[in-house]
Amino acid sequence: MIETLKGFHETVNFSRQPLFKLYHNSEAEDYPPHWHASPEIIMPLKGGYDVIIGDECYSLEPGDIIIISSGTIHTLKAPKSGERLIFQPDLSLITNMTELSFAMTMLSPATVIWHKKDPETAQMIQDLMLSIEKEYFSDDAYSGAWIYSGLISILVTAVRRYGTSVSDPETPFDRQQEYSARFFGICEYINSHFSEDLSLEDAAEMAGFSKYHFARLFKQFTGKTFYRYVNIKRIENAEILLSDPDVTITEAAIQSGFSSLPSFVRMFKLIKNITPTQFRKMHDK
Repeated sequence: MIETLKGFHETVNFSRQPLFKLYHNSEAEDYPPHWHASPEIIMPLKGGYDVIIGDECYSLEPGDIIIISSGTIHTLKAPKSGERLIFQPDLSLITNMTELSFAMTMLSPATVIWHKKDPETAQMIQDLMLSIEKEYFSDDAYSGAWIYSGLISILVTAVRRYGTSVSDPETPFDRQQEYSARFFGICEYINSHFSEDLSLEDAAEMAGFSKYHFARLFKQFTGKTFYRYVNIKRIENAEILLSDPDVTITEAAIQSGFSSLPSFVRMFKLIKNITPTQFRKMHDK
């Protein structure tokens, strides 16, 4: 399944479709720790499949779906027999659309849709994945556009169910919609200004909430605390910088908004489970 592996870094080869790679995989083969720039969606069809991320092992069954964010180191373990779909879209499809980039951040580093716990959502995404497979291997006109629409549907379905939830039984629905619009605007601002000195107090004032009310609603909306979200965006930028051998680790830290190298190293390891030095070595191998 892995065609080009250099150290831990897999280069995804988009051959049949220029912006997508899809495997109908039936190999009884394990794959070592690796990462790639593309996000990845895996759905077992027959037999199980283990996806290991950090210290967490996700044992998937047919009907379960896992969405893995780009840059996430993961290991795959297959049973002696089985089949699964593995879908990898080009990262530019995600980053060039603000809402999709935002969705991937909220689903980061991985989100599992368990069919036994959430059969409705799992069935919706399963149907979309099967339709994507059909289009991928067809010669029909506009198959790429259809696959792109299917990808958007999968991400929106997942993030609405597992990523966005500004809900309060005492708050009217129209007010909840207003809150969601405000927080989406705040997240867009963070995505553009993460390298600056951002504070919870300033963001709360920008959104028109008290500090504590804002912190609670932001966690509901993104699934992450304010500072966790900011640091994820900073680390994503640092990963890009660290892939350039001419950029030092200190420069990557400063350009990504960290005030000191120790704080950068600590946060990088907390979010990525490896140090910036280890990440760079894996990229260079």
